[in-house]
This record gives sequence, structure tokens and C-alpha cells, in this order.
Amino acid sequence: MKKYKNYIIGIGILIIGVILGNVFSGDDNTKTSQNKEEHNYVQDPVTKLWTCSMHPNIRMKKPGKCPICGMTLIPLDNNKGTGEKIASNEIVMTPEAIQLANIQTSIVEKSKAVKQIRLLGRVKPDERRLFSQVSHIPGRIERLYVNFTGEKVYKGQKIIRIYSPELISAQKELFEAIKSRNIYPQLYTATRNKLKLWKLSDHQIDAIEKSGKVQDQIDILSDYSGYVMKRNVELGDHIMEGTNLFDIADLSSVWVMFEAYEADIPWIQVGNMVNFTINALPSKSFKGKISYMDPFVSAKTRVAKVRVELKNPSNKLLPEMFANGILQATLTNVKNAIIIPKSAVLWTGKRSVVYVKIPHEKTISFVYREVILGQDMGNFYIIEKGLKEGEIVATNGVFSIDASAQLIGQKSMMNPTGAKGNTGGMAGMDMGGSKKKKSKMSDAEMKKMKKPVKNMVMIDKSKIDPKFKSQLGNVINTYINLKDALFKGDFAQAKIQSENVKESLNKVDMLLLLGDAHNEWMKDLKILNLQTTNIINAKNIENQRINFAKLGPELGKAIDKFGFQNSNKPLYLEYCSMKKTYWLSYDKVIKNPFYGDAMPTCGEITKEYKN
Repeated sequence: MKKYKNYIIGIGILIIGVILGNVFSGDDNTKTSQNKEEHNYVQDPVTKLWTCSMHPNIRMKKPGKCPICGMTLIPLDNNKGTGEKIASNEIVMTPEAIQLANIQTSIVEKSKAVKQIRLLGRVKPDERRLFSQVSHIPGRIERLYVNFTGEKVYKGQKIIRIYSPELISAQKELFEAIKSRNIYPQLYTATRNKLKLWKLSDHQIDAIEKSGKVQDQIDILSDYSGYVMKRNVELGDHIMEGTNLFDIADLSSVWVMFEAYEADIPWIQVGNMVNFTINALPSKSFKGKISYMDPFVSAKTRVAKVRVELKNPSNKLLPEMFANGILQATLTNVKNAIIIPKSAVLWTGKRSVVYVKIPHEKTISFVYREVILGQDMGNFYIIEKGLKEGEIVATNGVFSIDASAQLIGQKSMMNPTGAKGNTGGMAGMDMGGSKKKKSKMSDAEMKKMKKPVKNMVMIDKSKIDPKFKSQLGNVINTYINLKDALFKGDFAQAKIQSENVKESLNKVDMLLLLGDAHNEWMKDLKILNLQTTNIINAKNIENQRINFAKLGPELGKAIDKFGFQNSNKPLYLEYCSMKKTYWLSYDKVIKNPFYGDAMPTCGEITKEYKN
């Protein structure tokens, strides 16, 4: 029995040895296979590093997804084997990047310098048909036949009746002259002409002669036809010879005074035809030639007046009516102008920049080019210098090309010299290169990064894409969860929530931002990722809280720059005087994340952010 027992033990040991041998043998094969794959990959003679077509600063040792935008990484030297020479100043883009950025191009052409100019104007009285109705006889007004502004009067119509001692004396002289008319006919003619000079009509003078009596009062007749613009006298007023009784406007013809901005003045010439509509008469269109241009530009409005004359027989066009005009203008001194769409130009105020496509067969690339702009043609610019007919320029997605140029240190809109700056990888990401462990940013370095720069970038929050604001709102939500975990003193939960913050940060689509806003978010994202990574790597709750104290103020700065959107929750910036730092919270009730149960309500609200 003992003999069989020894046999059984020996067989068992043998079986166990076979099993263990297979297990260790399999691991070695697996490791050998893995090492072989890694060895083959590292020794790949063609591809050693991988990059992102939209973020060329990314450097990865293995293929995969871009940690910023999620695009598939491409070989760093993706032009090898094409047989094409790529200049050092070219910005190379893959077809995928072209499609993602919606980059479109157009051919530079020669064309007539034609522009459609829209003009705003008002109907005004013809200044040559404005009249002052004056009294030619001194006296006192006894009656007003015209009583209100806007009343229409006709030439020869009674307008006022006056009492005039001078007129009484003149009538007596006339009667004396009538008696000796046969002897002194010149005297009779002179006295009658005296009354005519006072603008009495022949009919009025004949009526005086026929009555044979001196009239105490006499009617003054209108010298003009038109509308009363202003009444200057009242009943009972004593008036002198030459006193202005009424301002009268003849509206049988009017002016339409359009306003031309400074940039449009070179396009407008006397004789140009303007088609226009009147807001009060929407069913009718008008047209007229420009008869005059104001030689002065208004110092306040920066416009010059442009005049169109128009007949107004039915008096439907009334002063101060609004007019909208369209003028098809041509620059007479420019022929075969080089023109490009406005969307192709990046304008900094000092420089105008375009990106010209290089005519490769297999590679898509663009180069930076500064141009001198000529006249504005509405949707196009005339190019004075910098482009030739037949060249191809990017007209859509130009900011994406410029952003790529900035990231790789090429000439760009904001970096015309092409001086290379630090465009290294983002904190916490393996960008290849040095394998040294990344050190945490020191307090001195953090303070340096927080110092205001001289050339402050101003960002219009109203123009930030709502999608970006919503994604930033998601970052805030995860940040609040992290804050709550630190308030409870839960080290494990704080670690999980800090990882969620990092994930939400990397989900923010930076392609929704353009120009300065894009560049500013890249800077902010680098700092926020570094601080979040430090919280993740913290060994205890105290280290988590130390790095959390740096995260809140930086996230607050990003909110100030770009704004945010959430479910209309109020967001507060709160301050702890003991810790001398800030944090963000949805609660008005203070929940201090740095002291927890020790001093839970230590702090105060310093600011409220609004969506």
C-alpha cells in the first residue's frame, strides 16, 4: 500500500510540473511576441513618431487618437515617398484635416472694379424753392388768413390783414395825384408805383381808386405757392417792413439726400444712377441721377452728402421720409483689378494676411503671404500688391491654417517673424521626446504665469460658440463634484472626480474657437490640465487640497474670458481668508473644501457669474 502511495505522489508531482512548465512557457512566448512586436515597431525605418494634422505639436511614439481633438494620428513625415519637395515654410495639411476644418479655396482673378453700394437717405425740400414771405409795409396785424404750419398757400392768396398809418398816407397822396392826373401825370404814376412797390396788386390799387375812400386796413397777398414750414407772427403783432411772416416751401420738386461713408466716396461720381425706395411708399420704386456731392465729410458722422433731384408733382414725397438706395458703382481709374474674397484675408490692423496654396500633385500645403489691400468691393478686396492672377488662396477655414502655423512656429497672423516659441505637449500627456519625469510647476512659475501681460488680448464673449460655453459648463460641473468630495474629506472620491475633471477638459472642442480665443484657451487648457494631473497624483487629501487651491482661480479666469452655459444655476466665486484662496461653488451656503469639518463655513462670496 505504501508502494502505491509513493507512485501516486510521484505521478502527481509530474503532472504539476508539466502544468507549471506550460504556464511559464506560454508567458515567455507571449513576452517574446510582444517584445518582437515592440522591437519591429521601434525599428520601423519609415515611421518613428506620430502627430495630429490639426495639432502638429502632438508627438506620440505609437499610432492612435489625438489627445486634444480625437483625430487619427498620422506619420510625422507624411510626405516621404511622394517625390515632392516641401519647402520649410509650407504648412502641410492632410485631406482629413482639410475636410474637418472645411477649408475651401478660390482662384485669384482679374475683374472690373464694380461694387454695389447701399445708401441711406432722407427726403429734403429743394433749397432753391424755400421762400421767406415778408411784409413790405409796416403796421399792426389785424387778421391772420393762414393760421397753422403745413397749410398750403398759393401765389396771390390773402395771408394777413394789417393796419398801417404809412399806407393811409400813401392812399391820400394817391387821391391828390388823381385830382391833378391830367396836369401832372408823372406824379400820379409815381404814387401808384409806390403802392406797387409795397406789393399791392393792380387789382387792389384799382379798388382803392374806385372806392374814392382811404382804407384803414389792407390785405397782404402771398408772393409764392407752397406749404407753410413755419409761422413767425401772431395776431396783433406790430411788424416792420421786411419782417418775415412765414417760411414757405415749394415741394413740386425735392432732393433725396443720401449719406455716403468715407470708404464709398471714391466709387461715387456725379451722374451715377441711384435706384431707391421710400419706406412710406413701399410699392413704388424711384430712380434718379446724382447731381451733386458734398465736398466735405462730416467730422461727427464721417459721411458726405450725395444729392439726387426728383420731380414731385403729386406731393407724395414729403420732407424727412426715409429712403433706401442702391448704386452700382465702378472705379473709373482701375482696370483689370486683382480681386479676392474678403473671407480669404486675415486682418490684424497692421497687416493683411492670406494663405496661398502651393501647387503640389500629392501634397496639400499653404504658405503665409502678406498683401496690401486696395478698395473694398463689398464681398471682395482689390489687391494692390502681394498676389498674381491664377494663384489659389484659402477662402474658408483660414483661421485653422493660421492656428496650425502658430503651433509649429511658422509665420502666422500673430507671429509674422515665424519665431519659434514653446509649443510643447500638454501637461500629463506623453508627447514623446525626453522620458524624464515631468515635475510639478512651482509656485513661482505659477505666479509668473498669472502675471498680466502687456499686450492684453480682448475676447468678445458674445461671439463665443454656445457649444464651447456648454462644454465649459460641463467642466464646471465636474469641478463642483471635486469640490464637494474635498469638503467631505473623501480622498478616493476626490481622485475619481479629478479624473472626471481632466476627461471633461479634454472633451472641450477647441476647434469651436478662432484666432485669439483659440490661442488663449490653449494656454488655459495647459495650466488646467497640469493642476488637475497634480490632484490625481496627490498622495493624500492635503496635497489634493493644495493643488485644488490653484485650480479654482484659473478656471475662474477662463470663465471670465469665454463665458459658460449650464442649467441656469447661479455660480459663485468664494474666498477663504484663512487659506487666502478662491474656489467655485453652486451654493450660497459656504462649504469650505480646504478645512472640511474643522471650519466648514469659513469663507465668503466675492463674485457671481452669470450665463
